[in-house]
Amino acid sequence: MTNKLLIPVCLAATLLTSCSLAPRYQRPMAPVATQWPITPGNGSVQTVEAAGETHVADIGWRSMFKSPKLLSLIEAALANNRDLRIATLNIEAARNSYRIQRSDLIPSVNASGSANRQRLSESSSTSGNPETVSSYTSGIGVTAYELDLFGRVRSLSNRALNQYLATEEGCKAAQTSLIAEVANAYITYLADFELLQLTENTLKTQLDSFDLIKRSFDLGAKSQLDVSQAATVVETARANRAQYQRQVEKDKNALTLLVGKEIDSELLKPESLSSVHVKEVLPVGIPSTVLLDRPDVHKAEYALKAENANIGAARGAFFPTISLTGSAGFASSTLTNLFVAGSSSVWSFSPQVNLPIFQGERLISNLKLAKTNRDIAIAQYEKTIQTAFREVADALVASATYSEQLHAQQALVKASEQAYSILKARYAHGIDSYFALLDAQRSLYAAQQNEILVRQQNLSNRIDLYKVLGGGWK
Repeated sequence: MTNKLLIPVCLAATLLTSCSLAPRYQRPMAPVATQWPITPGNGSVQTVEAAGETHVADIGWRSMFKSPKLLSLIEAALANNRDLRIATLNIEAARNSYRIQRSDLIPSVNASGSANRQRLSESSSTSGNPETVSSYTSGIGVTAYELDLFGRVRSLSNRALNQYLATEEGCKAAQTSLIAEVANAYITYLADFELLQLTENTLKTQLDSFDLIKRSFDLGAKSQLDVSQAATVVETARANRAQYQRQVEKDKNALTLLVGKEIDSELLKPESLSSVHVKEVLPVGIPSTVLLDRPDVHKAEYALKAENANIGAARGAFFPTISLTGSAGFASSTLTNLFVAGSSSVWSFSPQVNLPIFQGERLISNLKLAKTNRDIAIAQYEKTIQTAFREVADALVASATYSEQLHAQQALVKASEQAYSILKARYAHGIDSYFALLDAQRSLYAAQQNEILVRQQNLSNRIDLYKVLGGGWK
């Protein structure tokens, strides 16, 4: 009897497939230009290409960065960073939520068994004498399974699936951002350490100069003005040294937070900023539609699909819901005869139809809310693409100018060094004043500082371009 009941119920669940009331999904048009804006200097972005590469996402982060220390830091961050760990756990939570929702599409089959023993009084007994009555039942059945004729349950399942996929893409986006953040934090640490070294060397030179001028002043060969001018540059360098010492320690703390654990001291031994090689040539000579493959854009699109599916669930709520409850099993007054075929067999079948007639504006408002949420998701998807386009455009503009700026800054440092050497010799022969020499020192120090900063910014821009073109998550 059990099989005779359950087979029709399961067939009904599979043969009465639902029709979907969700709108047909159509990807919105990307609200950006098909090509990147023309960059200054070369007149086109198509000049930057990589042979054999078709997409930045195909370039793994181990191929992008060549510094062994940086690679070790990124690897440690991917294994220990708490934000990435939370994003990964969110995937697991979303996956289980989807599985819970999907289970509503399949009938739940439950086994049951019970025993009851009751004493009857003389007045309630059929024999007129007190007696004890026993009853035993066992069965297997389907409880309140909804036939999804109008796609309400399936739409909810599709929504949960797309929410899960959106969470997964969010984790990829988090990984991409983490790799870029670690790389940027590392080169910032190296740049600040080089600035600290430069400041310490400058301070040492200026202290030697100050001591020489002070002794000359004591002998009456220099004026108090020369001493005061020499003291200003010394104290400025001391203030800068304290600033960079503080910044280097803060850079270490930032790296430790990103990596998610205490960093090996060997990895924090600074290397030269110029020795950190970051892949220069990226395949950007392609249409802007490459943005559609960015994880954050995928995430926004899956969120849009989820809201689109939710419209189908809201529409399905207007139609009747049909629930099936059925069971089959055995019942007997004695445990030994419980599973005897024939006389002990029992079954029940209870279909139930629920037709919404009057619910105020609940159903209409739910449908309007679902459509509004869909429209919000469209706007968010379009904004994500626009933001991605702007990020790539900014990175391309910077990429086209940083190389030129770095070359110019290096030439400026060389010229400043020559000017300082000439003025130092002229001052020693009494031709120029100490004020002119101090001005040359300040110019050289500023030029050297800016060279370090421009080199850092150039590397940072390559990292950002790699990130915004969709690299980093593979």
